[in-house]
Amino acid sequence: MQLFESLFAARTSRCRKLHNLVDSVIVLDEAQQLPPQFLQPVLDTLNLLVAHYGVTVVLCTATQPVLESTDCFDPSRNLRGLPKPTPIVDDAETLFERLRRVRVTLPRDWNERCPLPALAEELAARDCVLVIVDRKRDARELHALLPEGAIHLSGSMCGAHRADCIKEIKRRLGDRRQGIDSRPLRVVSTQLVEAGVDLDFPVVYRALAGLDSIAQAAGRCNREGLLDRGEVVVFLPPQEPPAGQLRKAADAARSVLHDRPAEPLNPALFRRYFQVFYANCDLDQHGIVDLLQTSSRDLAVKFRTAANAFRIIEDDLVQVIVHYRGADGKDDSIDKLLAVLNRDGPSRWLTRSLQRYTVTLRKGVAQRLAAQGAIAPAAKMPGAYVQQSDLLYDDRYGLDEHDGPFDPVRTVL
Repeated sequence: MQLFESLFAARTSRCRKLHNLVDSVIVLDEAQQLPPQFLQPVLDTLNLLVAHYGVTVVLCTATQPVLESTDCFDPSRNLRGLPKPTPIVDDAETLFERLRRVRVTLPRDWNERCPLPALAEELAARDCVLVIVDRKRDARELHALLPEGAIHLSGSMCGAHRADCIKEIKRRLGDRRQGIDSRPLRVVSTQLVEAGVDLDFPVVYRALAGLDSIAQAAGRCNREGLLDRGEVVVFLPPQEPPAGQLRKAADAARSVLHDRPAEPLNPALFRRYFQVFYANCDLDQHGIVDLLQTSSRDLAVKFRTAANAFRIIEDDLVQVIVHYRGADGKDDSIDKLLAVLNRDGPSRWLTRSLQRYTVTLRKGVAQRLAAQGAIAPAAKMPGAYVQQSDLLYDDRYGLDEHDGPFDPVRTVL
C-alpha cells in the first residue's frame, strides 16, 4: 500500500523513487485487498502508468477481483477500470476442479444466527478445528467457552506473541499427523490467519464474510491435500459484521450464495461477488479524482489536498509497546530493548525490533488507557506508548481494551 501512497504523495521525499516505475512490472499480490474506498483513484493511476510509462501490472490472487470497467443502472456506481486482463493460467475451471480440496457447507437458514454458546458446543465436539471470526471480542468470548487447551489468536496480541502461538499450532498439527499428540486442537482466530499463515486443519469454521475471505479461510483447510476433502463450515455470527466494508462484503457474499450454488468457491462466482460488492461501495470515498481535476471555476489542481486525503494506512492509530516475555514468561528481550530506548532514544534497528512487541490501538482507546494509568508515553519515542499495568496484557488474549479500571498497585516495574 505504500506504493500507492507514494504515487499520490505531495512530498518530494516520497516522490523521488517514482522514476523507477518506468518500464517496470508491478505485481499486486492479493489484488482483491485493494481498498474499495480508494479503488477508482488507484485504477486511474495504474491506467496512467500502463498507457504512458511502459508499466505492466500483474494481478496475483486466487480470488480475482473484477477491475474492468462496469456500467451500473446507477451511473454514480460505475467503475472506470483497467484494460481487459490477459489470463496467465489457462483453463482456470479445469485447474480449480483438479485442485479442489474442501467441501463447503452453507448455513441452513440465512436468517438464523448462531449464538456463541451453541457454536462453542459444536466446536467442542471437533477434535481438530480452526474457527475464524471478524470481531476480537467474539474471538475472546468464544475461546472462553471452549474446553481448556484451546488457542486464541487476534490482533490484540503483539507480533512476538502471535508468532509463538502459530509456531505451537504448527508443531501440534505436525505431531498429530505423526500420531505422537492426540490432544484436541481447537483454535479461535480473527481474520489475521487468512493471509500469510500456512496452517492445515481438517475442519475450518468461518463467520459469514466476503466471498474472498471465505476462500482464504478455506485455504487453511486440507491445505496439503492429505485428505480427500476438508470441511469448511460457514455460519452466521451472533452480530452483523462491523459497519462499513466488512458488512458490505458479507452482504454481497450472502447475495451470491443465497441460492446455494453446488460449489460456493467456483471461480465464476467471484465475478458476480465483486460486481455486487463494488456496486455497493463508494469507490472514491474522499473525492480524490475530483481534487486532481480542474474545473471552470477553479483551475488549480489540488495536489496537496488529494495527498492528505489519500491515506490507505490509517493515521488514527498508535502503537503500544507491551511487556510480552515469551510463551514461558522468561524472555527478557523486551526489557533490554526498552532499556536501550530509555538510554539512547530510537534508532532504525531498535524501532524494527520493538515492532514485534507492539499492539495497534485507536488513539481514543489509547488516550483512555493512558488516563487510567495502564499505559504511558514512551520515552524519546513520540506518539508511542508503553504498558504500565501488568493487568493490561494477558498471556492468552493479549492487550485488554476493556472499560474497567486498572489496579494502580500492580504495575510493571
